[in-house]
Order: sequence, then C-alpha cells, then structure tokens
Amino acid sequence: MPVPSELNYDTWIGPAPSADYTEERVHPQTSLDRPGWLRVSDYCLGMITGWGAHYLDIAHWGMGMEFTGPVGVTGRATYPTEGVWDVHGEFQIEYTYANGVKLICADSKKVAQGITFEGSDGWVFVDPGRVDAQPKSLLSSAIQPGEVHLVESKHHKQNFLDRVRSRKTPIAPVEVGHRSCSLCIIGHIAMKTGLKLAWDPQRERFTNSDQANRLLSRPGLGQWHI
Repeated sequence: MPVPSELNYDTWIGPAPSADYTEERVHPQTSLDRPGWLRVSDYCLGMITGWGAHYLDIAHWGMGMEFTGPVGVTGRATYPTEGVWDVHGEFQIEYTYANGVKLICADSKKVAQGITFEGSDGWVFVDPGRVDAQPKSLLSSAIQPGEVHLVESKHHKQNFLDRVRSRKTPIAPVEVGHRSCSLCIIGHIAMKTGLKLAWDPQRERFTNSDQANRLLSRPGLGQWHI
C-alpha cells in the first residue's frame, strides 16, 4: 500500500527490520480498532505485553516479588500461519518462584480477566474497579497495624510528577516497570521455544538455554543502537 503523506514510515519502523507499508502493520486510518502493530512481533509481542504488564505488575505486587522474578517458566500458545500478524493467540504461561508460588497467566478464554490470589483459606480476585473474594468476610477484613500497608495513590501520573518534585520513590518505580515488562518477555520466549526454562532473576539470564538467551535482545539497525 502507498505510505500516507503524513507518516514518516522510515522513522516509524525505527530499529525494526525493513518491511513494506500496509495499514494492517501500523494503525487503522478510519477507526479506533486495536492497532496492527500490537500483532506484529517486530514491534510488540502481542497481548502478553500489550495487557500483560498491566496485570502481572499487580500479581508481583501482591506476591511481594516486584523487584525480582521467577526461577522457572513454561508456556504454550497458538500462532497465525499466514498474514502480517504473527503474535500469539490463545496461550498459557506458568511461572515458578523461589518460594514455590506459581503464577499462571493465560488468555481470557481460560481465566477471568484480572488477578486471582489463591491461598490456603480462600481467594481474592481483583480487576480495575472490582474486588471479589471467598469467603466474603475477606472483603470487610481490616488490615492490622502490623500487616502490610500499601501506599495509597489515586492518580498514577500525578504521583509520578509529585515524586519527581520531591525526589521520593514513586508508587511505580522504574525497576518495578522493568520487572513487569521482563516477566512478559520471558513468558513470550517460553511460548516461542516450547522449552521448560530456568531463569536467574539476579543476572536476568536463562541458565539452561542459549537459544532462549538469544531472544532476550535484538540488534539495532541503521542509526538505531543501544
């Protein structure tokens, strides 16, 4: 397709491999449909990153793992066999942590969209704007003085601006954002390779697969380098 006159397509492509322009690769011009770049692995890894970071950071927060990561990961997924879009469809990933806790991330055909914390005495489900639990008494349970109290923030962006001014740690520090994103990426690698992978969260490397480690980064092209 011809490149729209208002789009600098070479800059848009950036460090990704060169590819012919098509609207399916970029963004719909006449609707608010989900953009095609979310479905092209040169630019995004699909909904595991597109939505995953929004939920997996809450899971890490609740687990007390927001500054580290799992020690093992396995995954499986279906993939398109034709067309421009090449990211996962239905999927399931299982992360294992050093304390034995398992985190299962899957598409919304398999699990409810949100986060469910399962414990020995019940469960709590959270999604933006909604909380549920079993037993229901958990919903009215008061957090005691000696228990964990999270920082209250009613506006992420304002919190960030306020903490820039005060030089205090924001509610979502950059390290937490990095760990949330890396969790999505190693899940993607597990799905693509089909391997049972061991992960070192300190070194941020797989300890049992050179193939998987090669997928942790991509070379920059042209003027784009890190």
